[in-house]
Amino acid sequence: MTGGADWRALGTSVRLVTTDPALLDSCNLLLARHLAEVDATCSRFRQDSELAALDGTDGRPVKVSPLLAEALAVALRAAEATDGAVDPTVGSAMNALGYDRDFELIQEDGRPVRLTVRPVPGWRLVTLDRTTGTVTVPAGVRLDLGATAKAWAADRAATMLAEAAGCGVLVSLGGDTAVAGRPPHGGWRIRVQDATGPVDEIPARGSSDMVSIRGGGLATSGTTARRWRRGAQELHHIIDPYTGLPAQTPWRTVSVAAATCTDANAASTAALVKGAGAERWLTRLALPARLVANDGTVLTTPGWPTSTSEPGPGIPARPAFEDEAVPSRSPTHPWGLRSSARAGGDLSARPAFEDEAVRPIRGSGGGAPRYGTGRGGGGETPSTSATTRAAA
Repeated sequence: MTGGADWRALGTSVRLVTTDPALLDSCNLLLARHLAEVDATCSRFRQDSELAALDGTDGRPVKVSPLLAEALAVALRAAEATDGAVDPTVGSAMNALGYDRDFELIQEDGRPVRLTVRPVPGWRLVTLDRTTGTVTVPAGVRLDLGATAKAWAADRAATMLAEAAGCGVLVSLGGDTAVAGRPPHGGWRIRVQDATGPVDEIPARGSSDMVSIRGGGLATSGTTARRWRRGAQELHHIIDPYTGLPAQTPWRTVSVAAATCTDANAASTAALVKGAGAERWLTRLALPARLVANDGTVLTTPGWPTSTSEPGPGIPARPAFEDEAVPSRSPTHPWGLRSSARAGGDLSARPAFEDEAVRPIRGSGGGAPRYGTGRGGGGETPSTSATTRAAA
């Protein structure tokens, strides 16, 4: 028996499922408070947000809240782990393309824009000193945490709620899905799909697949959900940092499972930007993934299940985004990756990017780590599962 609730926040859909229905209302209240705090801190579309206030700092080090410092650390670490394919300095590029407000408010057919190839400033220009709690953003650089903040918020919420309630919890934000606590029997069944739609309905178009996870997170990034036109140009929200324009990619969606939703989301977004050969990159990282080409062809990496009829026992997940270095690492993978899937449709989560990949440098307040730039889930019934789809 589970309980589920659906609503909207952060400009996207919210789904909460608990394995104890009696605790759903109290968990939902805690989740609403958490997401309100994240919105006030990290929104690019609120003039009163803490993130927006960084636009006027003109390269001066400024003190930021612990919550924003954590969100920035996650975004910068995702940038380093993906070799810059996921970069938070895309804010100005997003605005230039017309994505300057909540997506629901964007005109489907707006004024024409001139598309100019111009690399984004780059995540290495942003300095975050965790010792002093300060961040330095050069003049003219606008940050956008859209590629990591929802997944990170889902991870934080799922862990917080599971610890507070003592039950299994699933949190999905726009499809970025994180789970924590003891899962339901058979695991959390999640439908991966190309098209946005209700959690309890199989999409009428596009392909879909049902998988099961017992911990960590699952995310799908895509170019099909958030699209708009400017003159003759059809645009989408996955920006290639090397051009400052929507990524030209052979994939319409990429789904990834990892030990955290944050890692899964960073990897799926990076795969779209990397384009051809992304499946080999994901395979080298030992990440179970499903890639759907623009012509509908489906490719999977080793570990992605073909069925959820007999889910395996899974491997307990643990956070991959911690301030302390994760102690163990594989000799064959720079980020300590581990084999993550078992037969029968169960995706067993583990870290995609270890914090040991982040190298300490000296910041403005002394030695401190510099985090150097970073969209899931639906099941058989709306009360026990979620849907991961092209990033919403």
